[in-house]
Amino acid sequence: MYAFTTIPGVGRRFSNLALKKAEIDLNKRAGELTKEEIQKVLDILEDPEKFDIPLWFLNRQKDYKTGVFKQNVSNELDIALREDILRLKKIRAHRGLRHYWRLRVRGQHTKTTGRSGRTVGVSRTKGL
Repeated sequence: MYAFTTIPGVGRRFSNLALKKAEIDLNKRAGELTKEEIQKVLDILEDPEKFDIPLWFLNRQKDYKTGVFKQNVSNELDIALREDILRLKKIRAHRGLRHYWRLRVRGQHTKTTGRSGRTVGVSRTKGL
């Protein structure tokens, strides 16, 4: 079960559910899986709706461009995230501007934290 979580976009819960839908023992190690079992799990990752996985369980709900519910894994996850941030920047949304300025996006305090690469503290004059 935990071996599938190394795939980006597949967490513990989705891995657990995919293995149950493929009728594979959860305690079985990754090296013990047959090619047929691996193919079953890959089919579930490609099209989870076909295997009765609920739509609320997927990590990409109602895609902005296509309107499709799907599970993004591996490179698709990175591409979708990059496109989303690019879209936010393009429409000049507040979140997009925060990304552009490389500031915190989710409402964190920025007065004293996240100062890497910037001047910190007060400069003193040498002398007296």
